[in-house]
Amino acid sequence: MSRLILGVHPGVHDAAAALFEDYKLVAAVSLERITRKKGDGTAHPDRAIDEVLAIAGKTRSNVDVIAYSRSVFDQGYFTHLKGSRWLKIQFRAHVLGKKRIWIGVEMQREHTLHAEDVFDLASFQSDGNFRPDAEVTFYNHHEAHALPTLFYSADWRDAFLATADGGGDNVCHSYRHLAGDELKTIYGGDDCLFVPLAFDSLAMAYGSATKALGFMRNRHEGKLTGLAAMGDPKAAAEIASRFSVDDGGRIRSTIPNTHAVNVLMRKLAGSMSREDFAASIQKVAEDVTLLSLQRMLKAHPSRNLGLSGGLFANVKLNRLLAETLPLDELFIFPAMGDEGLPVGGVLAYLLQRDGLKAWLDHRHPLGPVYLGRDYTDAIDTHLAGLKGVRLTGEPAVDGAVKRLKAGQLGAIYTGRMEYGPRALGARTILANPARRETHDLLNERLSRSEFMPFAPVVTDRRAADVFDVTKVNARACRYMTIACGVKDAWRAKIPAVVHVDGSARPQIIAREDNPLYYDIIEGFERATGLAALVNTSFNVHEEPIVDTPAQCAKALTDGRVDFIVTTRGLYDYLR
Repeated sequence: MSRLILGVHPGVHDAAAALFEDYKLVAAVSLERITRKKGDGTAHPDRAIDEVLAIAGKTRSNVDVIAYSRSVFDQGYFTHLKGSRWLKIQFRAHVLGKKRIWIGVEMQREHTLHAEDVFDLASFQSDGNFRPDAEVTFYNHHEAHALPTLFYSADWRDAFLATADGGGDNVCHSYRHLAGDELKTIYGGDDCLFVPLAFDSLAMAYGSATKALGFMRNRHEGKLTGLAAMGDPKAAAEIASRFSVDDGGRIRSTIPNTHAVNVLMRKLAGSMSREDFAASIQKVAEDVTLLSLQRMLKAHPSRNLGLSGGLFANVKLNRLLAETLPLDELFIFPAMGDEGLPVGGVLAYLLQRDGLKAWLDHRHPLGPVYLGRDYTDAIDTHLAGLKGVRLTGEPAVDGAVKRLKAGQLGAIYTGRMEYGPRALGARTILANPARRETHDLLNERLSRSEFMPFAPVVTDRRAADVFDVTKVNARACRYMTIACGVKDAWRAKIPAVVHVDGSARPQIIAREDNPLYYDIIEGFERATGLAALVNTSFNVHEEPIVDTPAQCAKALTDGRVDFIVTTRGLYDYLR
């Protein structure tokens, strides 16, 4: 009988939950999609937990195993805090409103890998309405980032796995190598938990650069990636002088702490244009990461590279690695940030439970990541009940194609919501890529930044004709986690999705994954000769991707889009 396994990341940002039936991923939802707070980690993700359970028709009493990240939990469950230290924490909570404590930090302080040495698990589980006999495990942050890239690349016999982010479980990078019957941790495992933190994070430096330009850290790093193509990396040498790569491939840094990197980035950002500063930090991220992986792969050969962690949300960096390293394939887990940790945490539990051979034998391709709630029936009922909203009576595909050709903006709302940061056809806004003014129209309607490129979607039948898609990057393109070149013959035809450097971040869609989405793209090609459409996430700037029918309908009635396509028809709004 299969066991129900719940993965949870109660982080200070990107909190999320995922549910498995043994090796089958059943549901996964980020807390932000429910609370409508972008990147939400302000509370324990109980609502995300209940959502994934409800999707599966289960309750907390059905859960057999819970895998938690070593992140933040309510201070009242920490049994070892006493005396002056407890009073200090209480004072901090009173003054700053901080009521959660990092369990990983407390495990470090007590020099233990057993959470129960610092944490009242029994009370926590009871208060959470889980069964007292439910098994509980706490997973390693970077192992949880790394494992999905290997598990869901089912045909890899050897692999090198790299992670990079702002930090987790006392490291900012990790490296693992699969060869033969061994998965070896080269750096970044639990042995690093009790050593001094090495402040060697390119992702933290990139985040500090983001903040220095007035954007939000852990949210707007993609804005710098967009700006970087427009600038000259004038400060790259100065930033790079703080980083080095040793002979084995480990990244090192002379930056002592977060304050120091913030001071450096503020100084540099104030001395040049935002485009030049963005180009500078982008070049350092690319050069240092590339050199690190070149040396790592020389020491630990593999033709397959798996990437995860927040740094690898950088599609321009991922393109450089795919086109420079001697690889057969590069894959980035679609939920590469901390919202993906619950999936990796469950996979880490299964690896420990079953051993490597059995774990590898259970691998399978990821498939579409439509893992949220399915509102297919509810959306039409909701739209039909709204004043001014009409079902046009046209075939959904034909009506959408006609309007897109005419320059209207439409949204597709079908099936289960996507997991991860990218819109992949379930909650997607579509537009005509031939119209250069589409870019300005989308920015105006969605309140987005003028310099950010929009992405295209293309069918698997036509992808390699329009974009520089190869065996190395095709799987990553399925999930929009990598940039690539646009073929010369197509750049002038689809200007709305071509960035200033001639690149794009395409999504490749197969019909079996989303027939409605696929048929609209093919219908648009028949009508216009253009094999791609604009695909951007169905949300207003600074809001998460829409989840419920009410959120979808509001975008229509607010004039963010001109029409909505569902599996049953096409809706517009009579103003």
